[in-house]
Amino acid sequence: MSRRRALTLATAAALAAPLALTAPAPASATGQYTVTALKFTVQAGGRSCTVDADLYRPAGVDAAHPAPAVVTTNGFGGSKSDGTAATAKAFAERGYVSLAYSGLGFGKSGCLISLDDPEIDGRAAAGLVDFLGGTRAADDGTRIDYVTADAEGDPRVGMIGGSYGGAVQLATAAVDHRVDALVPMITWNDLAYSLDPNNAADRSVPGAAKWQWMNGFYLIGEGQPLLVPSLDPSRINRLGCLHFVTKACDTIRTLNSGRYPADKTEALQKFARGVSPVSYLGKVKAPTLLVQGQADSLFNLNEAEATYKTLKKQGTTAKMIWQSWGHSGGLTDPASGELNLDEGNLETSYVGKRILAWFDRYLHGKQGVDTGPAFAYYRDWIGDPNSTYATAPELPAPNRKLYLSGDGKLVDNRKKVTRGSREYRNWLIPTSHSESSLAGMIGLPDPAPHDTRGTYLDWTTEPFTDAVDVVGAPEATLKVISPKTERVQHSGDAADKLVLFAKLYDVAPDGKKTLVHRLVSPVRVPDVTKPFKVSLPGIVHRYEKDHRLQFVVAASDGAYGGNKGVKPVTVTSAPEDTGVLDLPVVRP
Repeated sequence: MSRRRALTLATAAALAAPLALTAPAPASATGQYTVTALKFTVQAGGRSCTVDADLYRPAGVDAAHPAPAVVTTNGFGGSKSDGTAATAKAFAERGYVSLAYSGLGFGKSGCLISLDDPEIDGRAAAGLVDFLGGTRAADDGTRIDYVTADAEGDPRVGMIGGSYGGAVQLATAAVDHRVDALVPMITWNDLAYSLDPNNAADRSVPGAAKWQWMNGFYLIGEGQPLLVPSLDPSRINRLGCLHFVTKACDTIRTLNSGRYPADKTEALQKFARGVSPVSYLGKVKAPTLLVQGQADSLFNLNEAEATYKTLKKQGTTAKMIWQSWGHSGGLTDPASGELNLDEGNLETSYVGKRILAWFDRYLHGKQGVDTGPAFAYYRDWIGDPNSTYATAPELPAPNRKLYLSGDGKLVDNRKKVTRGSREYRNWLIPTSHSESSLAGMIGLPDPAPHDTRGTYLDWTTEPFTDAVDVVGAPEATLKVISPKTERVQHSGDAADKLVLFAKLYDVAPDGKKTLVHRLVSPVRVPDVTKPFKVSLPGIVHRYEKDHRLQFVVAASDGAYGGNKGVKPVTVTSAPEDTGVLDLPVVRP
């Protein structure tokens, strides 16, 4: 089965395992490992849940010759049989005992979909660590004694996986400190931000719902009977949802309603953050190699950056790689030289070599192994796949200021700012397009980004005299005037606050515009009478010589919820008082 075919089958209504890869060959065909199907009954969240798993045992591994273990599970909508199996196969071929399992609520595992809740999904995975440590048996009585141990009942075990299979690693490590190493890929820090992002500094105000992404999740979860016959009865919720925990469905309904009264906003954020790493990272002690995708509007680079900074601040060993592919592109066809577990190119890809070194150090205990720099990032403008990654001892910080001039220019000195005032207004339907969120994942065409005249404002630099490399999350300080919003923004429903979308384009000498990685920054303005700060999505992008950078503030975006009613917006500029764009620029 091709990588694209596997992914398409797993997504069904549009959302799927981000590492949907080819299933492994039978053990008899390779002689490198054996595969044993197992089931476990675990206690999680007050329920008994069945976990469906496959154990991969490398040839020659036994009690006298033990090996470390690697645990992996699926992305949302997948199972142990898709990309999870390919990951397990890759590590079994390299001598690791691998355990691939279907996450709760997927494949043939039982219980409701609980969004990687540490007290449910994390506890379930901890039960599998018990098995690897020899302190419990599978339901059929199978026990093992050939996983390297640090102490009785404490196996040497690492975890790897992407998206839904990434966050569960952090959830597991938070409740079980026997886990020795983590490699979470393209996953989230805070689901409240992921699904309802507000890129203003004040995160207590809800954002603009990613209606395409979140309803893709919802449909694939609620549509399980169409995908999995004879569902385990524990996967049926009779309290208003079909297959999610009730609070997850309540959250989706609030987001789809487009209304944010204080009580519903509080419940939404409490649940979404409670099942997210942002709420429990303080309990994570396992060395963590974060891998995040640059082409990812679902879980952008800012999410990995937030997790990375928290882990580093609390003293947890952590490093981070920004690779090329994420949920929004490249999943089915990684760029040349990029990690592709379908091909098993761990030893020949930069990210693969970093992962192997991570496990060598923290699972095999090879103290002298170099696990690489603190931060590395993929550069798509480098033609040689052997030198596409650049490294740095720390994340670049904004270091170059540009000012919003009244004549639509983006200038490098306040003295160049022209006094002026310009207005835009939203329509009752979206007038800007960044992406069709699911198109990149399932290989469908997507119209080019565009904005409708009169519904956005833009500021553009002069052509650059040299290449400019932007690496990280740009920041903007803005001030807008919106009398209609001012009259209603304290109504008690946050939906009455102004919504806008900030983004960066690359304008070529011929006028062709490219929205960098098709990413936008939704903002629900806390108070239009005050200046506010905006964090744009992290990017890695080269503005070539003679290209121009264009900063756009738009009234809407078709992939997100928008304004309640028409709210005209005016932006004024003066040398002493204007908007500022801060860019993290590195030397080419």
